[in-house]
Amino acid sequence: MLIGMGAIVMDNAVIGSNSIIAAGAVVLENTQVEPGSIYAGVPAKKVKDISQEMISGEINRIADNYVMYSGWFKEPDTP
Repeated sequence: MLIGMGAIVMDNAVIGSNSIIAAGAVVLENTQVEPGSIYAGVPAKKVKDISQEMISGEINRIADNYVMYSGWFKEPDTP
């Protein structure tokens, strides 16, 4: 599962494996995010299924490097 920056996942939401929550999305209480899907919007709704090729390639690459990618958007330290 990948959750975009600024996304909000409310209590009792269930996020399926190999799914993506878009940046800024709001997943409401009791929402069931289907495995292998992309959810976006406010409230978050399913926008697309993810192919097995994408799961094994792109999603795993993003997940493995998420900390590095998030560092690109850090505010510079001020003295």
